[in-house]
Amino acid sequence: MKKINGISASPGIYIGKVFLYQDERLKVPKYQIEKEEIEFEFSRFLVAIEKAKSELEAIKDATKSMNISENEIVMLDSHIMMISDESFITQIKDIMCEKLLNVEWIFYEAIGAQIDKLSSSQNTYMEERVSDLRDIAKRILNNLMFKERIKLTDLQSKCVIVAHDLLPSDAIEMDKQNVKGIVLDVGGRTSHTAIIARSFEIPAVVGLFNITRNLKTGDDIILDGNAGIVIIEPDEETTKIYLEKIRRQEEIDQQLRPYVKKEAVTNDGKKIGIMANIEVPQELESVKSHGADGIGLFRSEFLLLQSKLYNSEDKQFEVYKTILQHMEGRPVTIRTIDIGGDKIIPNYEEIRERNPLLGWRGIRFCFSNRDMFKKQLRALYRASIHGNLRIMFPMISNVEEVDAALNIVEEVKRELRATSQEFKDKIPTGIMMEVPSAVLAVEFLAKKVDFLSIGTNDLIQYTLAIDRGNEKIAYLYQMYHPALLRLIKMTADAGKNAGIPVTLCGEMGGDPRATIVLLGLGIEGFSMSPASIPIVKKVIRNVEIKEAKEIVDTILQNGSGTEINTFIENWFNERFSGLI
Repeated sequence: MKKINGISASPGIYIGKVFLYQDERLKVPKYQIEKEEIEFEFSRFLVAIEKAKSELEAIKDATKSMNISENEIVMLDSHIMMISDESFITQIKDIMCEKLLNVEWIFYEAIGAQIDKLSSSQNTYMEERVSDLRDIAKRILNNLMFKERIKLTDLQSKCVIVAHDLLPSDAIEMDKQNVKGIVLDVGGRTSHTAIIARSFEIPAVVGLFNITRNLKTGDDIILDGNAGIVIIEPDEETTKIYLEKIRRQEEIDQQLRPYVKKEAVTNDGKKIGIMANIEVPQELESVKSHGADGIGLFRSEFLLLQSKLYNSEDKQFEVYKTILQHMEGRPVTIRTIDIGGDKIIPNYEEIRERNPLLGWRGIRFCFSNRDMFKKQLRALYRASIHGNLRIMFPMISNVEEVDAALNIVEEVKRELRATSQEFKDKIPTGIMMEVPSAVLAVEFLAKKVDFLSIGTNDLIQYTLAIDRGNEKIAYLYQMYHPALLRLIKMTADAGKNAGIPVTLCGEMGGDPRATIVLLGLGIEGFSMSPASIPIVKKVIRNVEIKEAKEIVDTILQNGSGTEINTFIENWFNERFSGLI
């Protein structure tokens, strides 16, 4: 038995089997060959091509019983034709004879040159061929190197995914029925994969450095997402202890169930708004079943990580319309695309930067991709007639960015009027408060928008100068750092003075231990992962605003985030013993 400590990224406990996911980019070998080896190498290439053709034909045959479009059939046929191109096959052999290098490397370089050539074209058709070539290249290289193509959508049994890292797109597309836990070498509590795990209520532990070296598929594992612990090959006694913990958690969940239908009202009568953060429309049922008053943050960029929705205004419109209709008049805050940092779109590889967290992301990306931004805004305004929509702009750092965003909004509205498109003219628009410069200028920003939303994940990151996804400095990520608490209070006070609502939608909002602090700082609206709602409601209904303010007055006298954390932990454990 081996116990490893990591970072708790998503609560919950699971006892089961490991599935080691290692679908990272292929490392293509390069080595010299002798002339007499050319025919053998070339024969390997021909076998890999034939296997790839068989795979594509099998996919094509399987689609005959499915509702698949003619375009998709044509795409598969074109892939088969590309693989069968005799001139390209001959070219591979000629280059191999000239350079005397292994066939994997020759093919890798040759296909890469074609991809580079097509990528430089501004022609849409050519860009689509790039995607085709990449798919074919990976298929043939997998066959040459005897690599099985693994998809997290195709898991056959319940398991804990163990990987070096997971892209947000991987996490979104995985089989939710069979993935019962996530364990990663890298990452922090507020990395976007961690956020997705919490949204889907999947236990997760991250920041384990090299746990992938200690595990293989089929190993027994205990994942304790509450404590951030992973136990490899647990003994019988340890397994019994954790089975009891699971039973106890089920009891707590049962105790919290009545709070789903209760309002979040403090003991002294203060009504607090409780909203949900979601990434994908599939979470809508969870929003209702956990008792949210509405959606406080819909991270619209995750649609783009799943598909090419942003290429179609109509498809976006349908998604937003569905969300608004499903919420039946309750408020829905949709944040415009917030790409960058650890959210990379496959079709936008040029986003990769030397320092992405301080680079081309959020509203900055939207301004550089004006057509995409306007397409999203048009879809949002068209959908507005179907519910209670609010639009929020991310990564605002100054007044000029707010003015520029609102000017584009007016431009979009003029275009919609010109085409007689129906929409709501007056939609509340707000901004994310996640950059310290915005908080320090909040009195000016509050005059230009209808609401403010504090994004603590990034606000902590930028205030404390740490990468929130870097496990090496995770210890510096302090939720109760006095500087952060002062910035939150400044924002809440400015909103109150301007007469506009202020909500908090970062992960801090879903931590029941932080609830008393946020209430004392003046936060009157919370947005969180749906699963956190019942426990936060319980805390709110058992405290008073006066008490919360007294606690905040006390902790703000302390300059140490660590000591504040200890104070709050002790208070919570005494007041709500056994709740966590």
